[in-house]
Amino acid sequence: RKSSRGDFVFSADRLIRLVVEEGLNQLPYTECTVTTPTGHKYEGVRFEKGNCGVSIMRSVLPSEQGVHAQVMPFLWERTESPRNHTNSTTGVLRQLRISSSTRAKPLNPLPLFGLSGTGNTVIEAVKVLVEHGVQPSVIILLSLFSTPHGAKSIIQEFPEITILTTEVHPVAPTHFGQKYFGTD
Repeated sequence: RKSSRGDFVFSADRLIRLVVEEGLNQLPYTECTVTTPTGHKYEGVRFEKGNCGVSIMRSVLPSEQGVHAQVMPFLWERTESPRNHTNSTTGVLRQLRISSSTRAKPLNPLPLFGLSGTGNTVIEAVKVLVEHGVQPSVIILLSLFSTPHGAKSIIQEFPEITILTTEVHPVAPTHFGQKYFGTD
């Protein structure tokens, strides 16, 4: 409550990185041999094709930055990323834009959503993904915060989905965006 904006942003970014890193840990990968610049062989892993981030509304911006700039820049490209948009009249998510290079691949999406209060926005976003052929069982929702009601609503609608969050609390921190962006 009394932390400076800089301390708040630092802590928020750390929470974002933790959720994003765990989401990345759960994406499908294949084993591969990597040859280092010095010629040594190393047994490693490579992400499978089709892994992508999905931004759900504007509240996700800090999480998107966490994926893009701090965790795995090569996995997240703004031009490759499917995005959901809210219809300003109805408030309902009904559009998904997928680039031609992503369209040909099976998608393993990481939807990013800052705060899941009721779960309705996430449910609508997942419906759009399902309409485009994505199986709910491969969707890993990354959310900073969720209410018990929001998480329960999402799981009731899509029991196969995986939800990763930093906190489930009855009171949604609706002030998070204002504090993060300094508009409070």
